[in-house]
Amino acid sequence: MSITNEAELIGMQKASEAVAQTLKEMRNYAQPGMTTKQIDDYGATILSGFGAKSAPLLTYRFPGCTCISVNNEVCHGIPSEKRILKEGDLVNIDVSAELNGFWSDNGGSFVLGKDVHGHQKLINASKEILHKAIYNIKGGVRISDIGHLIETEAKNRGYKVIKNLAGHGIGKSLHEEPSDIANYRDRYNLTRFKKNGVVAIETFISTASTYAETLKDGWTMVGNKGGFVAQHEHTIVVTDGNPIILTEMNGIWN
Repeated sequence: MSITNEAELIGMQKASEAVAQTLKEMRNYAQPGMTTKQIDDYGATILSGFGAKSAPLLTYRFPGCTCISVNNEVCHGIPSEKRILKEGDLVNIDVSAELNGFWSDNGGSFVLGKDVHGHQKLINASKEILHKAIYNIKGGVRISDIGHLIETEAKNRGYKVIKNLAGHGIGKSLHEEPSDIANYRDRYNLTRFKKNGVVAIETFISTASTYAETLKDGWTMVGNKGGFVAQHEHTIVVTDGNPIILTEMNGIWN
């Protein structure tokens, strides 16, 4: 969507507060020994407290309130009573929701407890690359140039990017135009970011894989060549200068 008045900006800020606060509290709540279903139930309670509704549930009838992916899972992990988290797990939580007709999306990967498997370097790369990408976005900038920046930064750190997962427009629904804010330079994408446009920018930084494949459950995605992936995501408003980061309170850069 494009922000055209103050009421729309306030609506997006409130929806973004709901998803950002939920993500932050879920991350702080998660402990070794918990199931991903426990953490999802906790997130559902927080969203409900804001009066917000789960976007994946509303849009796709996803079997959970949030997506929780663990270790080799890239995204869209289904919360499960059978999935018990362990010390050092690479966990990704993605929270998106609707509130009073406005939609917002954010996510972040983190190490649960002590970094016994050495995932923190990958996570830091993803966070830093997202930060650099977002602060290079202005009205008129080519979407493909931001993709090139993300991929170049990943390569410089010894990583790859997932090419079939991307950021997207958001606001009046979960996925809007521009529909493909890729993590690499798509030479065929001539679209530019528009001032006052609302977009969800996300990184998918990988140790080995370049494409994500869907498992038999129909939802969970894993890398085509294995390894691990870190994802971080903010919903922003594009301006002529620094963007407005609507979900900044999620604390993924802290």
